[in-house]
Amino acid sequence: MNRPYKRDLAIGKPGWPRADRSGGFYYGWIIVGVALVSMAFWLGIRTSFSVFYVALLEDFPWNRGDSAGVQSIALITYTVLAPLVGGLIDRFGPRRVILPGIFILCLGLVLCATIDSLAQFYLLYGVVMGAGITSIGIISYSAILAHWFEKKRGLASGIAVSGMGLGTFALVPLSQYLISTWGWRATFVVTGALVLIILVPINGLFLRHKPSEVGQPVDGINAGRTSENSRQNPLNQPTVKTDWTIRKALLSGRFWGLMAFCFFAVIGLYVVLVHNVRFLVDQGVPKMAAALVFAITGIISSAFRIFWGWLSDRIGREITFTMGIFCACLGVVSLLLIESTGNKGFLYGFAVFFGMGWGVSAPMFMAVSADLFKGRIFGLIFGVVEAGIGVGCALGAWVPGFIFDQTHSYQWAFVLVIIVLVMSGFFVWFAAPRKFRTLTH
Repeated sequence: MNRPYKRDLAIGKPGWPRADRSGGFYYGWIIVGVALVSMAFWLGIRTSFSVFYVALLEDFPWNRGDSAGVQSIALITYTVLAPLVGGLIDRFGPRRVILPGIFILCLGLVLCATIDSLAQFYLLYGVVMGAGITSIGIISYSAILAHWFEKKRGLASGIAVSGMGLGTFALVPLSQYLISTWGWRATFVVTGALVLIILVPINGLFLRHKPSEVGQPVDGINAGRTSENSRQNPLNQPTVKTDWTIRKALLSGRFWGLMAFCFFAVIGLYVVLVHNVRFLVDQGVPKMAAALVFAITGIISSAFRIFWGWLSDRIGREITFTMGIFCACLGVVSLLLIESTGNKGFLYGFAVFFGMGWGVSAPMFMAVSADLFKGRIFGLIFGVVEAGIGVGCALGAWVPGFIFDQTHSYQWAFVLVIIVLVMSGFFVWFAAPRKFRTLTH
């Protein structure tokens, strides 16, 4: 009777003992670690586009709008594939989806070293690399972590997505250094090699879909006591259980509130993430210094992803997100002040406040979505939400380049950022995750 469970192992090797059911170390934190490293590459590669963007504009006679459109195509590819990836993970489990995606990502990055035209860049970076990177994005690990955590969902999400800031901190200056030393072509190859060497082993060996695969319950620490307490005073549980389908989700107001909340937030964030290095270089900041400022912003965001996730478990998602968005707006105001006053001292305000505000987005996207729609097809539902996020990212990447080509300034693009971030704050209150969960005390 016990033989089928021999596959439900902590690290997937036949004959190894199963994870402790009685409340020892919870394997869910291993999943969080895998997600952290994978999403470090996911966003690190995405945000490193900003330094490749500067190098490519110097080597090719492309305008800014057309060049930034490559990132938009990558994000549109992500948009199209996100629901498919989420649905496939629901059906087949994460490793059968994520590992092939990593190989496609490596192929796309290496082939980018051969580009000689904008059309090739659109195809290899926008489509091939864009398809591969979808597998190591927030959609994949949200679809997994929703099954592992309820009581500490905000904290687990925050730790996992802190990798996004760490990836920015590591890969943006590393890419700039390698571009300055060896050129952008060699840098694409090195990035692809790092992805292959690091992500294939950790995802292949350690990734699991649900706690039952290692013989543990949700939130597995002190499993027996947690199970008893959850029957008496459930935490982070919807007040009404719903067997969600895509049709039911699309007909619910909370889904569209969730979609708008995420959509407007990423438009604003991606305006800054894609164009901040170019903007700072235009303002007279040396390229390496601009990359380091962006890297510092990323590391600050990592720390605050954990903080915001933890805080949201205690005071609620809506209040937490509103506080974070206010910080992001202060960071954008700092950019406007750099341009209007010429005072580079506002770089510190940008790095600190935008880093704080950027940090609130991903853990709230994950936690709010799971609060509202966790269930049998959560991966598919969140994949549809991520499709909307991908459209927002694509617009955020392209619109500022278009605005700059028309006005020769990023001023109106930054004003747009503040407007859409405020709109995002409104819609998280409309989605109202507070109505479907109980706060952790």
